[in-house]
Amino acid sequence: MSVLFDLLLVGYIASAGFVAAGVLGSLYQLVTQEPPRFNFTGEGSVSLVTAVIMCVFAGPFIIMRNAIRGRRIENRPLGWLVASSTIAGMWSVCSGIMVMNVALILVGFV
Repeated sequence: MSVLFDLLLVGYIASAGFVAAGVLGSLYQLVTQEPPRFNFTGEGSVSLVTAVIMCVFAGPFIIMRNAIRGRRIENRPLGWLVASSTIAGMWSVCSGIMVMNVALILVGFV
């Protein structure tokens, strides 16, 4: 019973991380009119720090968007999509832990 609960908890946390990545990636695309990418072009240190934070939290969204596009457009092998999904899933768990910690801290203040 405990193993099932742990798996459900990890799934919930990964979902929270991926939703946060999707919201941040979509917000970025809404503001800049271009999809988020893993690039750090820009002037100044504030721009660099913003780009790094953006890539850290929107990383799973960027990886999955690129993987699905690569499978559809470039006909990349299925293994490429599976590997990308695994990386994005693990990354979502890590960012989901951060999101859940922030949510619990905010609930503690209310």
